[in-house]
Parts: sequence; structure tokens; C-alpha cells
Amino acid sequence: MGDTEYKAAKATYEKSVSKTLQKNAERRAKFTTGGGIPLERLYDPDSGAERDYARDIGFPGEYPFTRGVQPTMFRGRFWTMRQYAGFATAEESNERYRYLLERGTTGLSVAFDLPTQIGYDTDHHMAAGECGKVGVAIDSLADMEVLFDRIPLDKVSTSMTINAPAAVLLAMYICVGEKQGVSAGNLSGTIQNDILKEYMARGTYIFPPQPSMRLITDIFDFCGREVPKWNTISISGYHIREAGSTAVQEVAFTLADGIAYAEAARKKGLKPDEFGERLSFFFNAHNDFLEEVAKYRAARRLWARIMKERFGATNPKAQMLRFHTQTAGCTLTAQQPENNIIRVTLQALAAVMGGTQSLHTNSMDEALALPTERSVEIALRTQQIVAYESGVTNTVDPFAGSYVVEKLTDEIEAGAMEYIEKIDGMGGMLAAIEKGFPQKQIQDAAYEYQKSVESGDTTVVGVNRFQTKEAASNRKLLRVDASVEQRQIEKLKKLREGRDNVAVKERLESIRKEARDENTNLMPLILDAVRVYATEGEICGVLREEFGEYVENIVL
Repeated sequence: MGDTEYKAAKATYEKSVSKTLQKNAERRAKFTTGGGIPLERLYDPDSGAERDYARDIGFPGEYPFTRGVQPTMFRGRFWTMRQYAGFATAEESNERYRYLLERGTTGLSVAFDLPTQIGYDTDHHMAAGECGKVGVAIDSLADMEVLFDRIPLDKVSTSMTINAPAAVLLAMYICVGEKQGVSAGNLSGTIQNDILKEYMARGTYIFPPQPSMRLITDIFDFCGREVPKWNTISISGYHIREAGSTAVQEVAFTLADGIAYAEAARKKGLKPDEFGERLSFFFNAHNDFLEEVAKYRAARRLWARIMKERFGATNPKAQMLRFHTQTAGCTLTAQQPENNIIRVTLQALAAVMGGTQSLHTNSMDEALALPTERSVEIALRTQQIVAYESGVTNTVDPFAGSYVVEKLTDEIEAGAMEYIEKIDGMGGMLAAIEKGFPQKQIQDAAYEYQKSVESGDTTVVGVNRFQTKEAASNRKLLRVDASVEQRQIEKLKKLREGRDNVAVKERLESIRKEARDENTNLMPLILDAVRVYATEGEICGVLREEFGEYVENIVL
């Protein structure tokens, strides 16, 4: 059918539909994505008539990587199935990691408890009552040695969700590798190391922005030379989305953070074609299936253009946006928790259809407590069924050519670029955060979503529609015993009594002295302190004294 014939057929069809609508109205007046992008009734070749296929879509594995970062994608190998886990003590978390590895997970992802995330040892008064609650307690290299006992670090890729004290935890991981006989050059994995999203969406910061950025670029520089297989940052939109942002805001603020890190690295004298290879990203997989697939495509294309046009990267690997995905914790419900299995399945499928490199699937009981072994196994099996049984992995980029997905990709990219230009006009992401711009945008989006749920405009099955009267549950939940904290404190006391405290003091003083010189890379000094069993709290305590602590700018 030629273009003229198609347009005539379309006009006839629209008249027919108009008559149908006079008799049977659509179920609502306005249809939008979860992020508020208006959706047409029908998408067709005219929906993206202005698109240049070679420029905007291209081929898998080639710039601008809209269709994926590898030419074969999952026909070559599946994504890394990396289940996020950690609770109580290193011993218990090690047991969970080995359980997951035995059941087919292909990478580890470490959850640290709150004191570890903000640089306090378990015996600090600020840590009281939090030991092991939302992750594993790690005070020193001794804990890290137990955490990875009988787990070969030359064969397992590890992701660590740690930000403000990322340099310390990475140093501990490197030292565990040394003790296993694995050189730093053979370690592979990712450290989150993304402080900007902490200031705007999550809150586990320690130091002010400038020294925090110094530590991040110190890691870039050190790993570029010593740990070449390590992804030195996971620039995270996940927590931005969990805080309530839209899909467009998630892409925009994540990539604006990426721009800030790339600019800081370039200012330090690092080359975009080199540090760009080790940048990775972390996105949410939310409920709106089509919007999520388009979101990943838009983020890949936009970042490729940013690295090429803004930073002058010519290395294709430095232009690629490689990303880990986690299904949306904020969509899980305490009511009818089995429904969460279906939500997670749809979200995981969206991540796979969008071309993720790594995936964590949430467990059905996480709205109630830390996940049990049984629920974790179901979450892992969800990934495996998508990989091995669904058939969607047998062709590259199954949604390419979908009129609606290609149009949504264009709209998400344009919306994200509009935000990035606003942030540039404010002087960059650090300045925008200080003004409270992204925080306010996220808060407003979260408020609008909550209003739509409470009004019933947005349906959450089992919460505001299709509720059932649920009997008191005798469901088995995982609880962290209060005795964990006292046991960890006693272990820490024995460590301090048995180590070489003169050596610890010397290493800490070296960190203090060199922290005052912005031109000194602190990673080798932190490694030296970790090797003599200086604790995370002691190292962060010295840096707190030298750098100060960040005070949040409250935005209303």
C-alpha cells in the first residue's frame, strides 16, 4: 500500500471509529503513561515521520545504542542475575550469598546496614538499634573476610551499594582479594559510589559535595590504573524513582549526575575515552511496561550523544550506557503480597525488553520485612523463567519498530533533555541540588502520584481496588534478632584489642595529613589503613574531622 492509499484508508478507518465512539465511549477521557505522557489511541508510521532511522535508532551494538549495547544481546549471553542481599552479620549474609549462588544467581549484590552506609562503627552511639537491620554490618576487613568466605572473587562479580564511604568498602574488597590470592587487576564488579543522588533522594551522605566528588574521582583514577575491570560508579536513577520521580525525571536527573561526574573526572585530568568505559548506571523497573521499555532506550541514546558531542568521546565503549536494573520496591504492597510476584515479573520483563546488563528482582514479602529464603528463590526463578522460557531473549530488541515505543522513546529523550538544559543553566547538578531544584521536582511528582492513588484515578490492585478482608497472617517473616548488635560490638572490641594499634594510628594520621592536599589520591592510604584493620568508622571519622559533614538543604 502506497502512502496516498494508506492515508485514505486511515481516514476511512477514523470515521468508522468515530461512529463506534458515539455508541461506546472509551473507559476514560484521557490516557497517559505512569509518568503522565499522553497516549494516543493509535500509533502508526506517521507517529514518528520526522525520525531519521540511521541517526536515531540504528543497529544493536552501534552508536547511538538505542537498540542495545551488544550486537547479539541475549542471544550471546543473558544479563547478570544479581540478587541484592545482606542482613545481620557477615556470617549470616555469607550463608545467604552461597544459597543464592547454589540456586543459579550469577553475581552478588551487597546490601549494607545503615551505620555502614553512613560511616559509623556498630559501637558508635549513632548506630544504636540499626545493626544488621537493612543490610549486613561491616566494621572492618575482618567482617569483609567472613562475608566472602568460600566465595572466589576471581570467578564472581560483586556489586556493592555503598556511596559516601565507598572508598573504604572498595579497599576492604581489594584486601579480601589479596588474601584469596586474587590480584586487584582480576577483580570485577561495581561500586555504587554515587553521592549526588544521596543529596537529592536518599540521604546516606557524610561529607559536603566537593570532598565527596574528590573521593569519587580518586576512585576513578586509582581503579583506572590498578583495578581495570571494576566499574567505578553506578550512577543511580533507582533511588530517584523510588523517591517519587517520573520516568522522564529519572532519566534526566541520572544523566545530569553522570555529566557532573564526567566533568569532575575530566577536570582531574582523566580522559573521557578511558574513564567513560568504567561508568555504569542503575535504573528502576516500574509498572508502566511500555514507558519503561522506552525509558531504557531513550537513556542509552541520550547518554551516547552526551559522551560524543559534549565530552568528545570517540571510543564506542565510552559512549555506551550500560546499566543494572532493580524492580521497583515502591510498588510492592503489604496487602495481598502475592500480587507482588506478578508486579515483579512485569517489571523484570520490561528491563529485559529494554536491554539491561544486570537485574535484581525484588521478593514478594519486602513490603513487610527482609525477604526470606523462599521468597528470594521465587524472585530469582522469575528471572530464570524470563531468560529460559519466555522466548523474548531469542531476538535482539524485540520492540524495535513498535510505533508506540519509538514515539515514547523520542518523548522521554526530549523531556529529559529539557531538564538537563535547565540544570546546565543553573550551573550544573551540584548547583541545582544546592538550589533544591531536583528535590522539589521529585517531591511534586510524588505528591501528584499519591493524590491520584487516593482519588482512585490510579489503581493499585489490593490497595484501593479489589481489596479483600485478610485474616491475621501467620506468614513466616525474616526478623533480625536484637542480639546481633551486641555480638557485633563484642567482635569489634576483640578486633581492637588484638590488632597493631600503633600501626592503625600511623595510617589514620597519614590519611588526615593527605586529606588536606587535594592533589593526593587517598585510595592507597585508605588501603594501607584497611590492611592493618582500621575500622570504617575510624577512617570516616578522620575524614569527617577534615572535610566536615553535609547539612541538608530542606526544600518545601
